[in-house]
Amino acid sequence: MDGQLIAFTGIAAGLVAMPGADFTVVVRNALVSRRAGAVCGLGIAGGLLVHTTLAVAGVAAVLVAVPALFRALQLLGGVYVLQLGVRTLWSLRRPPAPAPAEEAPSAAHPLRQGFVTNVLNPKASLTFLSLLPQFVPSGGSALPRTLLLALIVCTLALAWFQVVALLVDRLGRWLRRPRPARMLQAGTGTALTALGAALLLEPLLA
Repeated sequence: MDGQLIAFTGIAAGLVAMPGADFTVVVRNALVSRRAGAVCGLGIAGGLLVHTTLAVAGVAAVLVAVPALFRALQLLGGVYVLQLGVRTLWSLRRPPAPAPAEEAPSAAHPLRQGFVTNVLNPKASLTFLSLLPQFVPSGGSALPRTLLLALIVCTLALAWFQVVALLVDRLGRWLRRPRPARMLQAGTGTALTALGAALLLEPLLA
């Protein structure tokens, strides 16, 4: 493997593993079941595929050229993440139960959460728009190389969030006890609410 691919893989792995809304949403779903967390991670990988495809096509440059569009997407993403956080915190009002029926969503629900949480983050498009060209050698065809880089990003995300879902599931017996479960639920709800609020405030204060 050439040095540029190794360097890109390391940088992309760091970006994918960086704690944020994606990580928090996967943990939130993995607390329900390993399958829900894994499916949510699949949705996030799908969102990253959209962002990398936009970067490959150059469409993401529009977000730089049209600041209003970037702000609109940022606000939309902020609203979605914020409502996830508020719903998570609101559910703490209910008394703890061993296995409530509402905590067993269909596969489509965590898949949609993961996909929407990621795809509504315009910063991901801008990140890959600025990152991918740095690792495309000049003088050759850019498309095959850029597609390879996009594939690496999506593969890393898919693998990482499966690992996260597995680890949460392995700790699930302890995490699903009433007190730890509510503490973790409060933590993930607070994190999502803070992330959503930050996404909403950033374009308003800019």
